[in-house]
Amino acid sequence: MTALHDETDAARDQRRTGPLWWLWQTVTWLVLLFLVGILLAAIVVPKIAGGQPYTVLTSSMTPKYPPGTLIVVRPTDTADLGIGDVVTYQIRSGEPDVITHRIVGVTFDQQGNRIFTTQGDAVGKPDARPVQRAQIRGELWYSIPYLGYVNNWITGSARQILVYGIAGALFLYAAWQFVRSMRERRATKAS
Repeated sequence: MTALHDETDAARDQRRTGPLWWLWQTVTWLVLLFLVGILLAAIVVPKIAGGQPYTVLTSSMTPKYPPGTLIVVRPTDTADLGIGDVVTYQIRSGEPDVITHRIVGVTFDQQGNRIFTTQGDAVGKPDARPVQRAQIRGELWYSIPYLGYVNNWITGSARQILVYGIAGALFLYAAWQFVRSMRERRATKAS
């Protein structure tokens, strides 16, 4: 029985140290890190930093921000904004629809308030209406190509379910790895 037990241990050790085992470990960790990175960049970091994720829907900001790009905008003091900054602003105050364009001009109204002229990078002329400071939701912080499609697909309660599902799956995976490691240590000590 000891010889059979030794052969089983040797075969098990060979499976755990062979090239396929290392390849599997590498691939699973890379996928895990990729998913955690996406989760952090798209949901967690904006939430913690007070940012807001949006999806680029039109080609007005191509080639840098094509449709489907996830952009994260964070609130900023409009006094710090200048020509060249990319901002997201409400089309009409109080309504949820927004546009993300680059500031191409800064002027002042009769009361001395800053007014911004914006323009899409792929558009030949500035936007018709100037942007008031109250309309500005924030300045572009960072962008992730193609992730905006996923952001549009997963909204509201589906997003919460997905976040909790991924977090739960990651927790279960970590617990499984921990338990497996503890069993291997006990088996090694028992041998």
